[in-house]
Amino acid sequence: MEEALLIKFKQNAIFRLEEGQRMIHLAFAKVGEDSLWKLPVKNGMALGNQLLHVRGNMTQYVLASLGQEADQRQRDSEFSTTEGYSKAELLQQLDTTVSRAIKTIQTTSPSEYLRIRKVQGFEFSGVGVVLHAVEHFSYHVGQVAFWVKQLTEADLGFYDHHDLTQIND
Repeated sequence: MEEALLIKFKQNAIFRLEEGQRMIHLAFAKVGEDSLWKLPVKNGMALGNQLLHVRGNMTQYVLASLGQEADQRQRDSEFSTTEGYSKAELLQQLDTTVSRAIKTIQTTSPSEYLRIRKVQGFEFSGVGVVLHAVEHFSYHVGQVAFWVKQLTEADLGFYDHHDLTQIND
């Protein structure tokens, strides 16, 4: 039972990461290069910073903590960068990070999902690390969607091919 539960947890975490990745691609398709570093408000985050930040967080939590790679995150630069990346570069880097995170989530042993470790001064099990990374990513996907809608006044079409009015079984 516990093994089946971990398998389902991994599958659902991966689904959420892939959904967020899909939504970011749809949102970024609506904006040009000139929108990447515009701030929504004085203390807000530009679209480029959003992608740098989610990559940094996912790298620190999933790849470094769960995957036991070296933690080389430069968190401050995720927020202070104001140029130097194209839309294509940001999306490619995001895709690479999400793919690597998914592989780590899939291949990590059950014992690593139970082991407690410190990340950013917090103590998490491997389950907690993945839960944080997925939740954090989803939070920023929402921010990206909101800002792109503000910039374009366009529907992003996240669920154009789904009937969301279906009643639960």
